[in-house]
Amino acid sequence: MTKHLILASAALFAVACILPSIALAARGVASVKPGFVVQGRVFCDTCRAGFETPASTYVRGAKVKVECHRQAAGEATSSFEGTTDHTGTYNILVAGEHEDEMCESMLVSSPESGCKATLQGREKAPVFLSNNNGIASTTRYANALGFQKDTPLPVCAQLLKVYELDDEEEN
Repeated sequence: MTKHLILASAALFAVACILPSIALAARGVASVKPGFVVQGRVFCDTCRAGFETPASTYVRGAKVKVECHRQAAGEATSSFEGTTDHTGTYNILVAGEHEDEMCESMLVSSPESGCKATLQGREKAPVFLSNNNGIASTTRYANALGFQKDTPLPVCAQLLKVYELDDEEEN
């Protein structure tokens, strides 16, 4: 009987000491997040309006990068590249935590002839790559980036008149 009591005590001791250790270790591993996915779209401003319009198209095969810099010194600390799919969407995997850095999604190049010039003010977009900001998801969404067409499409003159009418009605 004593032998069974000793075995039962040993088993109880193991459960009491080892299980909490395993639980803590598992919780620590689960809280470590490997990085982020930065998602955004790249468009071609076919009307040279400076923003997306119904005539805008999305660029397949555009090269985009996410670059992080130290806030004080400004030197690049890391860079990650990607390419847009058939919908003009990119998903760039970014390793690590970048809480003390400024990160931006930025255009690199466009494969579309006639739409290779970057659209001023839409060539980069900030992204916040930290787990310490209240966002539960590891996907971060960047504002759309844009290139502009060398010459506007013929439909654009009529299309842009709609925007002018909207402005006049507000005044």
